[in-house]
Amino acid sequence: MSRIVYVNGEYLPEEEAKVSVFDRGFLFADGVYEVTTVMGGKLVDFDGHAKRLWRSMGELEMTPPCTEEELLGIHRSLIEKNGFDEGLIYLQVTRGAADRDFAYPAEGTAPTLVLFHQEKQVADSPAAGKGMRIVSIPDERWGRRDIKTVQLLYPSMGKMAAKKAGADDAWMVEEGVVTEGTSNNAYIVKDGVIVTRQLGTEILHGITRAAVLRFAREAQMKVEERPFTIEEAQGADEAFITSASAFVMPVVEIDGAKLGGGTPGPVATRLREIYIDEMRKAAV
Repeated sequence: MSRIVYVNGEYLPEEEAKVSVFDRGFLFADGVYEVTTVMGGKLVDFDGHAKRLWRSMGELEMTPPCTEEELLGIHRSLIEKNGFDEGLIYLQVTRGAADRDFAYPAEGTAPTLVLFHQEKQVADSPAAGKGMRIVSIPDERWGRRDIKTVQLLYPSMGKMAAKKAGADDAWMVEEGVVTEGTSNNAYIVKDGVIVTRQLGTEILHGITRAAVLRFAREAQMKVEERPFTIEEAQGADEAFITSASAFVMPVVEIDGAKLGGGTPGPVATRLREIYIDEMRKAAV
């Protein structure tokens, strides 16, 4: 049975869903996106994702396709129409369709809005029990990584490079220090201190990152927001990543160096438990 997806005001079987060949998202990657987790048929941290979406559109001078309240309604309708309980809802907003030109239309172009869901085991992910293996790669993306754009070719190439190396993912390195993972924020733990890169234009301002750091501080864990090197990470007691699709996921190996004996560490494991528990209670 095919999924029901949303395209510009219509709920359609995925086989019937179409956008214009002149859509600027297709021609120029002129678009932004968000991914919201669903647990128990409810949305995890929807407000955070909506606020970041509006910020991304604002940074690119894009016209919002609807209100935040309408967007919430679309998400809930997709869940209901698909009988969807756990996984992810992906949304993409582009500047819309216009004849191909590097200069985008200043007005008159209606934005394109697309949403679809993917069923995925997120809360009880088997990967959390064994942890991830990471390799490092140069960070060769554009400079505005704080905007969640659909320009994902280099992260995709990084993910594939990791898989070819027998690893699960890649951490990107710029000027000698780690920026972030291909689709996640990166952390290390040393002597009980959680270290993660500070916010800036170099990394995405992760919604899961913000929640996890808040929960860590509430649990009296010490947090430092600063850059760290791959060498420092290899000498850490443990490491982990955060994202909407992975929550808190332990990292057990970095460029061949095992952390914590190659098993998930206690800080990452506890933070994952706290995050899932708190988000189940707060989901809408």
